[in-house]
Order: sequence, then C-alpha cells, then structure tokens
Amino acid sequence: MTTGEPETPQSRDATEPYARVLHIDVDTPDWSLVASRRRSRTFFVLWRAECAVGHVWVDERDDPTPAVQRALVTAPRAPAVAGPVTPPSTVSVVICTRDRPGALVRCLASFGNQSRRPDEVIVVDNASRAAAETQAATLAAGATYIREDRPGLDIARNTGMLAARSQVVAYTDDDTELHPRWLECLVGAFSEDHVVAVTGLVLPAELDTEPQWLFERDWGFGKGYLTRDFDEVFYEDTRTRGCPAWEVGAGANMAFRASVVDRVGLFDERLDVGAAGCSGDSEYWYRILADGGTCRYEPSAIVYHHHRRDLEGLARQLRYYMRGHAAALLVQYERTGDRGNLRRLVLSLPAWYLRLVAHRICGRTDAPTTALLPQVLGLLSGVAFYLRRSPLVPRVLRHGG
Repeated sequence: MTTGEPETPQSRDATEPYARVLHIDVDTPDWSLVASRRRSRTFFVLWRAECAVGHVWVDERDDPTPAVQRALVTAPRAPAVAGPVTPPSTVSVVICTRDRPGALVRCLASFGNQSRRPDEVIVVDNASRAAAETQAATLAAGATYIREDRPGLDIARNTGMLAARSQVVAYTDDDTELHPRWLECLVGAFSEDHVVAVTGLVLPAELDTEPQWLFERDWGFGKGYLTRDFDEVFYEDTRTRGCPAWEVGAGANMAFRASVVDRVGLFDERLDVGAAGCSGDSEYWYRILADGGTCRYEPSAIVYHHHRRDLEGLARQLRYYMRGHAAALLVQYERTGDRGNLRRLVLSLPAWYLRLVAHRICGRTDAPTTALLPQVLGLLSGVAFYLRRSPLVPRVLRHGG
C-alpha cells in the first residue's frame, strides 16, 4: 500500500496493490479467478462480446462470488453496439500533453492495434518543459507534433482542432490506453446527421493505490453501459436547474464533427487545466445542446484511464474540478442567460456541501466528506477566477437585473 496503514499489517504485503481491476467474461466466467479475490478489494468489469456491460465493487469484507453472480443475472444479454452504419470517412485524433512523455509513449502505443486506424494523430505539446522527449515520442509513433507555447488545455484542444484535416476530430488524454475497438466505435456512433458529439466509456486502468480506488468509487469518469442521446429535450427539461452537461461523458474520450466549430465556435480558453482548472469539455457540450445539437454517449468506445496515484494529487484534482465547474456555470450563464446555472452555483452546490458538513459532524468519513475542504475552496476560487478574467462581467450583472 502506498497510503495509510492496512487494517492487518500481516495480511497484505507492502508492495501489493491496494485493489485490482479484473475483467470477467459474462458468458464464460472464470470462477476460480473470482474466488481468488476473497478478502481483497476488486473492481470486476463484466464483458460480453468485446463490450463492457457492467461492473461490481468488492471490498475486502465481501465474498466476491455471490456479488459477481448477482451482477451476471442483470447483465445485458446482447452487446450495446449499433447496427451497420456509414460513419464519417476521415478522423483525426488529438492528444494534448504536458510534461508526461512516459505516459504519452504508453498512450501512443495503443494505436497500433486499433481496428479502425485514424487518418492522423496530432500531439499538441502544451508548453512542456520536456519538449524534446515529447517530440521524440510523437515522431517515433508516426504522429504529428505541434508545439503550443500558451499553457491551457482548451488552448491546446483548439490548436489541435484547427490543425485537424478530417471530418471528425477525436480527443483522448495522454494518461489513457485505448481499447482495440475504441476509434471504430467512437466514429461509428456518428450514425445520424444530428449527432454532433460522441463520448465513450472510461474505465480505470489500475486501482493500485487508495486514492485511485476512492476516485473511481466516488468521482469516476464512467457514465454507465447503455447508449444514451442528450438532445434539446434533455436541455429544455433540465435548464431551469442548470443543465447537467457533465453527464454527457469525459474529456478523455470524446469526438466532434469538425463542422461543430462553425456552429458553436471553439473551446472556451478560460476553462480547464492551465486556466480555471476543469469543465472546458462540459461547457462545450452545453453549448452544443443549447444550439439544438445532439451529444451521444456510446459505451462500446472504451478507454482506460490512469487516475492520480497519491492523496495530494487527488485533493488538487478535486479542487480544480470544482474551480472549473464554478467558472463554467458562470460562462454558461454569460453565453445563454440561463438562470439555472446561477441556481446551481448559489443554491444547489452550497446545500450539497452543507449536507456533507453535517455528515462529517456526525462522524461520517467517506471520500466526499474527507475531501470537503478542497472542493469548497475550489468552488470559491472558481467564482473569483471568472470575475477576474471575464471581460463580460457587466453583462452578467445585467442578466441578474
């Protein structure tokens, strides 16, 4: 274990991972493998015909066999894969990276077994200090290297979008690995003209440390195992309380028709890593929905994400998540005048955190309550960030009047 002390020091070797991710075929489960995880934390991913169809959490106090057996009963009987379609003919993949050449090498290596090869892979080096290593890794993989000296994830995303030469522009992160059918399924989900954006399933690549386990359990990127369309009906039904565009997916696994730029513009460069901290992706989906477009979640398009390994990194990540979320709510209000964004910011989120404070006072010590301070500080700093950086603050105030 890398954080904390085990309940029984003799029961777990110091080098043993905090938890395991194991993959189980629903039709031919390996019950001896399942049983071997007794008294061990395990995240079981259930598969059928190359599609993930569910998962099971097993703590060290649980017997994994009956837990997995129960999950198999409710697992879908057929893969959630679309029928034959005529997808867009060309696709570019953009990877934005900064000072993680080792992770980039691992990500680029997983393009070698893709069932649908990209027409181009563009690596945007976002102001890395390790520029030479990043460029060498990119060129060794046969990808296109672009240096972007202005720090900011959404700046890098825009640089990649403008450089891409294909009908679809897909994005993944440098800390992911790709399922062999990732790009095939992601592009195939553009089966109807009204689908402007597609996201896919993000599974944990590993849960070797306690922070990785906590993040996946309480804040993970996965959005379920069924295809879902988010459209103008979803937007209209939720806008009064702040349309939850973050439910669409995760920025580590998303794609857009290149023509989306003509409809809604580029990513807002005030948001995400290097600026507000997060939510550049969800604000973009929000803009698409507000414009009447459809975003599709397609869980057969799978990437594996390497979560932050240490508690300090997790706390920093959660702080920036809430900082970016608060700023994005104000940006969305600025663009649309939808007061549901303000309602979420000044009513719903404070009420949620007050409940967490009450739970903490009552002795509850789960991850959301123990990570409460970074989240609250992030929320407040996100509002401050927006007010400092936005040239349109007077316009926002006029909306309030």
